[in-house]
Amino acid sequence: MPAKKLKEFLDSHDVKYVTISHSPAYTAQAIAESAHIPGKELAKTVIVKIGDKFAMAVAPASFSVNLRHLQEAIGSEQIELASEPDFKDLFPDCEVGAMPPFGNLYDMAVYVAEQLTEDEEIAFNAGSHTELVRLAYKDYENLVKPKVVSLT
Repeated sequence: MPAKKLKEFLDSHDVKYVTISHSPAYTAQAIAESAHIPGKELAKTVIVKIGDKFAMAVAPASFSVNLRHLQEAIGSEQIELASEPDFKDLFPDCEVGAMPPFGNLYDMAVYVAEQLTEDEEIAFNAGSHTELVRLAYKDYENLVKPKVVSLT
């Protein structure tokens, strides 16, 4: 079952979604392969530190997040990848590294790669290393209101 906070949020907004169970996997590409989803449709969540605040950079599994592109897009000089020990306590209902790209549920800004907006549907970690949620990108956009930027 998806993380409780995520499931309650989606259900309270009457969003249609499906959950996909897969073999345990810990990298975005391995998850995409295990769940038989194209890497460009699997949204991976990368936690970054912008100054002293955490934010989510969300990109297709088949791409790497380019911090310089994010830096230019938001006009911040101080951006770095956050380490798992730095952010693990921010997602108490999720396994470390399996947080869904819903920064609004965790009081974080969300920056999404332009490439994800081209997909009708996206899938993403649902709080564990064995389950995904798939929903319409438009629903994701309406619920999260991410800032679309050049991330890759």
